[in-house]
Amino acid sequence: MDILALNCGSSSLKYQLFDWKKKEIIAKGMVERVTIGDSYIIHEVPGRETYREEYECHDHHVAIHLIIKTLVSKEYGVVKDMSQISAVGHRVVHGGERFTRSVLIDDGVLQAIKDVQHLAPLHNPPNIAGIEAAKAVLPDVPHVAIFDTAFHQTMPPHAFTYALPHEWYEKHGVRRYGFHGTSHLYVSKRAAVMLGKDSKDCNIVTMHIGNGVSHCAIKGGVSVDTSMGLTPLEGAVMGTRCGDIDPAIPAFIMEREGYTPKEIDAILNKKSGMLGITGQYTDRRDIIESADNECPRCRLALEIEAYRLKKYIGSYAAAIGGIDAVVFTAGVGEMAWLIREKTLEGLEFMGIVLDKEKNRNTMTRKKESVISTPDSKVKVFVIPTDEELVFTEDVVAILEGTYADHMNFQYGFAKSDFQRK
Repeated sequence: MDILALNCGSSSLKYQLFDWKKKEIIAKGMVERVTIGDSYIIHEVPGRETYREEYECHDHHVAIHLIIKTLVSKEYGVVKDMSQISAVGHRVVHGGERFTRSVLIDDGVLQAIKDVQHLAPLHNPPNIAGIEAAKAVLPDVPHVAIFDTAFHQTMPPHAFTYALPHEWYEKHGVRRYGFHGTSHLYVSKRAAVMLGKDSKDCNIVTMHIGNGVSHCAIKGGVSVDTSMGLTPLEGAVMGTRCGDIDPAIPAFIMEREGYTPKEIDAILNKKSGMLGITGQYTDRRDIIESADNECPRCRLALEIEAYRLKKYIGSYAAAIGGIDAVVFTAGVGEMAWLIREKTLEGLEFMGIVLDKEKNRNTMTRKKESVISTPDSKVKVFVIPTDEELVFTEDVVAILEGTYADHMNFQYGFAKSDFQRK
């Protein structure tokens, strides 16, 4: 059984083809710069050289066709034809309260996803475009939606309820949902393995740090709090999103500057965060390089980000009664040693002792690492996330009718997968 996992962003489309019987990746890759011009595909097959092709993709339908063309190519493909693919798993960022687990996609499910796209305006629209494009090209196979919000449905009401008029929750579903659920799930399970414990016996803070940033407090294997909220705008400082701010600021600036609600929303989502502070950069590599070159706003941006990250570790440790491990994942979390070092600086009183040499030598997206000292009471891990594996596991569980048992095992993964090296 070969499962195709798709992760559609606004201008990129990641894919992975997985052989479920052999438990191995057949191929994976990404189409970059979809809709914005000069697009291309990078296609990776184990044991072969990476293939790259320039190919103009003005929308996600073209990108899906490019992926299929690449997968079936006689020169660099991996399948004879698309009938070899048994199902497709799609990442969907926001499922609202309706979707607390992965589901087969039908017309009703697709419409329900569209109904909540205003809650994730940067993500759900391209997720939907990817679903529609893939269903058009592969109409005869099952398509499954895997929701970022599902893992966080274990949060208790006191964690997900806002101190707002309660009828807003009852009428409009205004509450904390959380995102990056598949990533937090995966790295927390791997952290439990690295700790040598059952996940039910672990308290872990996971930190997904990329262009989007979210943190999760995980107690006994389940999410009990997370930093993103009703939308992915709340929480930490991000590449272009402001994260936590005084909620009176938007109204204040709208009155002073004459912005419309739509304009202020775009500013908070697309022109704030690290971009807003530096005035020019979202990529942490650019910010770190410029900070080294005496750019005061870049230095300030790094200090702000690390300070916010540090506060989340402390608050989540308090919320779950102490922690066994802190996990860094995603592009910045895995690659930016400086941000990790600044974040953990001064947390020795909590039992977190960073091995600076190990931390500075850990700059890879392919290797799990321990970057705390041997005597650190709280372990610090860098764990590359594997959201596509979560997608695949959920798709197979649904197709085989074993999803209930799958959910009972803490939502995902077979035990053998947790223990793999």
